[in-house]
Formats: sequence, C-alpha cells, structure tokens
Amino acid sequence: MIDEFSRRGFLRTAALAAVPILLPADPAVAAQELPDFPAEVTLYRSAYRNWVGEITADGLWACAPDTPDQVVAAVNWARRHGWRVRARGTSHGWSPLTITQGTPSDTQVLLVDTAPHLTGLSLESPDAVRAGTGVTLEALLTYLEERGLGVTAAPAPGNLTLGGALAIDAHGTAVPASGEQRLPGHTYGSLSNLVLSLTAVVWDEAGGAYVLRTYDRDEADCAALLTHLGRSLVTEVVLRVGANTDLRCVSRTDIPAGELFAAPGTEGRTFESFLERAGRVEAIWFAFTEFPWLKVWSVSPTRPLTSRHVRQPYNYPFSDNVPRPVAELVGRMVSDGAWYLAPVLGNAQYDAAALGLVATLSADLWGPSKNTLLYLRPTTLRIATNGCVVLTDRAQVQRVVAEFTSFYRERLTRYAARGRFPVNGSVEIRVTGLDDPADVGADGARTPLLSALRPRGDRPEWDTAVWLNILTLPGTPFAEAFLAEIEQFLLGTFDGGYAMTRVEWSKGWAYTDEAAWSDDEVLGSVVPGSFGEDAWREASEVLDRLDPHGVFGNAFLDRLFG
Repeated sequence: MIDEFSRRGFLRTAALAAVPILLPADPAVAAQELPDFPAEVTLYRSAYRNWVGEITADGLWACAPDTPDQVVAAVNWARRHGWRVRARGTSHGWSPLTITQGTPSDTQVLLVDTAPHLTGLSLESPDAVRAGTGVTLEALLTYLEERGLGVTAAPAPGNLTLGGALAIDAHGTAVPASGEQRLPGHTYGSLSNLVLSLTAVVWDEAGGAYVLRTYDRDEADCAALLTHLGRSLVTEVVLRVGANTDLRCVSRTDIPAGELFAAPGTEGRTFESFLERAGRVEAIWFAFTEFPWLKVWSVSPTRPLTSRHVRQPYNYPFSDNVPRPVAELVGRMVSDGAWYLAPVLGNAQYDAAALGLVATLSADLWGPSKNTLLYLRPTTLRIATNGCVVLTDRAQVQRVVAEFTSFYRERLTRYAARGRFPVNGSVEIRVTGLDDPADVGADGARTPLLSALRPRGDRPEWDTAVWLNILTLPGTPFAEAFLAEIEQFLLGTFDGGYAMTRVEWSKGWAYTDEAAWSDDEVLGSVVPGSFGEDAWREASEVLDRLDPHGVFGNAFLDRLFG
C-alpha cells in the first residue's frame, strides 16, 4: 500500500539521518589520500546525515580519537595538509554548521567523532562536574542525578552530545515561577552559561602548532568559545551544577489556542498565567488544530497524589514511536505529493497526543528532573524546523506570543485558501531566562558572546527569551516562502522597541523563498547586528586568532563570519 514510506520504512529511513555509516579504511587508500596521518588514530570512511537528512555527504574521511591529545594530532595533520576539521557528535541538528549540503566525498574535510571516546565524567568538586564533550546529555544528567545533582532545564532530546549542545547554546524552558529563587549552581539561561572552564584546540604561535589550552570563565577568549558555532573544537569542560530537584509535569490538551495565546490583559488560562505559576512551560500547537498540547513543569519536592512516579526519561511513547495513522499520512504526503492532507495530519498528531497521554498515564508525571526534562528519542518523527528567539521583559511575554501566533494563524489560513499547505508539523513555544554570568558563581565570569541569550547592555529590563519554532516535513512545498514571511514579520515586529529577534543557531533561519540560510541581508547584517557590532567583531577576531589557518570551519561559516 505504502512502499518506501510505510510506517516501518519511514522510521528506518528517518533513523539513517543520524546514524553514521562507518566503513573501515583501506590502508593503501588511506596512505595515498591521507599521507602521514597519525598512526595511533583510527581512520574510516563515513556518511554524514543531519537530523532530518536534508544535509548529507557520503564517503568522507573520519576518525574517533581516543584522547584529546589524539584530537590535537589529527588537527595538526589537517593544518599541514590543507584539510579542514569538523567535530561530529550525534548530528542532531538542522543548520549547516558541521557540513554544508553538496559536500563531495573527495572534499578535504575530516570528521572528528567525539561520541565514541571523549566521554569522561568526574566530579571536580561537590558542585562542579568535568565532562568530555562527546558525552550525551542523558549520560551527563544520569551521572549527576546519581549524585544528587542536576540542572534547571535541558533540551528534550537526550542523545545530544554536550559539545554540540554548548556549541549552539542549547536550552530548555524555564524562568522563575512567582516567588521562586534560583538555586546555587543553576541558571535559567543556556547550558553554555554553566561552563566554569573549557579546554579547546587552539593555535600556539610560539610553537607553530595547534595545542590544547584550558580557559577559565573569567578569560576574555573564553567568551567566544562558550558558543562557538563549530569555529573551534572543545574537548572537555567543567560545568557548575547544583542540587537536583523533583519536577511535576502536567500535560493538557483542553485549552483553545485562542485562550492560551490571547492578547495581553485577557483573563483566563493564558500562556502567561501558567508561566507565572510554574515558570516552566511548553506549548506544542499542531498545524490546523485548535487545542495545543501544553506542558507545565513545577518544582515539587514530594509526589502529588495524582502524579505517576517516573524513574526513567522518555515517558511519551506515542511521541517517541510514530503512530501508524501519522506514519501513513506522512507516507502519502511525501511519496504521493498529497500535501493537502496537512490538516488531517495535524489533527492525527493532536489525537495521538491527547489519547496517548490518557492511555499511557502520562498526563501527570513526577520524578527527578531528568525524567521529565528528557522526552524525545531518536525514533520520533524527523521533521525540519525553523528557529528564532525573541528577547523581551517578562511582562511582555504574552504580547510576544499573541502577536506571533496571530500572524502565524492568519498566514497559514491564507495559504490554505490558495491550496497551499506549507506547515504540517507544529508550532513550539518555550521560555527561558538570559545568560547571566553571575549564575556560575565565578568572579569575573564572562557572558557568552554568541549565545542567543546574551543580554543587551542597553536594555537591562530584558530578562526573558521566547523561543519560537515552526516544524514541517522536509520538502514541503511553499515552506521556505512561508517561513521567510514569518521571519521577516518577527524581525520587523520585534525590532528593538519592546523586544528583539535573534536566530536559533541549530535550526532554520535566513530564509529566501527557495531555501534556508540563504538570505544575504540576514546573514551579513541582521544576525551580526542582533548581537551588536562590537560583540560580533570581538567573537570573530578571537575565533580567527585561535584558528588563524581556518582549520575549524566550512563554506557556510566562512560566509557567516565574512
């Protein structure tokens, strides 16, 4: 009935997007194509696939160093032979920060896989953990939980490597609830804001080679490395952490979008009202539906009577494993071009969530923070996503959400009236604090220069960030044109008056009508300007000085940094 995109076939195809295919290297070929490569570092051929398989490359040379010193050896080999180096974790990303689309197999680029061996974990002190950058967030949070430690918020997928997460200022969703005080060792900002020190591979002018160097958080160069976008290679970090907390996560699917995303000042069950009471909120609004899936986390030292105690993460099996009706609809849309089924798919996804929450007793969960913060497995539906963040003050969050969702609904309705269905996934809305360096508890700590959560010095009242994502299947017709309109709306509406827009590094942005990461004005002016000319210039100059030979980069990063 459905060939390649049957439920099983679709999941199998999607899984290939993030599982690298490794082929042992022929020693003779390796010696010819990579002469004098360090003998202690094992080489192999590998395919590269990003999260949704939109960016792919086959037959690239790759290696998995056992130690940071082996990383240095590989980097110095690359510099001598004119190659470039790209660190790879689990490839759970969308943007071309690692590999650009169309990279041929004979390109002189070496993938350095961090996940196999750079995974060490140890307590540096009672409130600090030393971690290799290849460790996954799930492994890190499990290690911390076993020692009574944790973080305030984290991304939903547990398979992200720590190095990848830090490179793009990964985040969760959390601001202080009414009356809540930040716990020592915690932050409401990005994971990058927890770094106490990091060790990176940098150029040593005196020695004429790349070396390992450790930077403390109070050093100026560290500010550029905290969120480096792949323009460096960090092998190890020390993170500040704090006491773990137990969280309750309550899911609801009964509040209309018109009420949840109402104009500011409206009475009722608004997004802002849940944020005020709990501080940790996420809304997932499936396309062409009226009732979002709302998740609300709250700090709860003891288990509420109605909550199910969860001892492991990933407690939404209906989300982690694509339900048959959803998979079959996706199959028809992708293989038969039946994109007009987007409203049916949206409602099928809503039904799967609403019914699944009841069937799996997942609507009210309680347990150690990791077990409700991590909820997406690699088996979930692989879908493309755009991303931006709006910086504003806490009192303006409902206004930002209302204006965005109103424009989104109007444009989606207008497109549908013309027989165009550019969105078949969901809108996702999260809220975090900004990267306050004081949270790390180190004198003189620097703010990450390129974190989207970097505060604006001229707008001290801006203390909150609203993350906005629109998800749709890869290859959906008119998606890029639609997302370009959304992006221009956000940039024009939240233009520095009461709020300001920045891009979310790992997602889709800089849209033209044909493609993401392609708009010259957004790439060349808007993105640097959103951080301020001085901060952008400082970050660029530091990254260039630490890597003057451009070993850590690709064509897209070359263009972005100009």
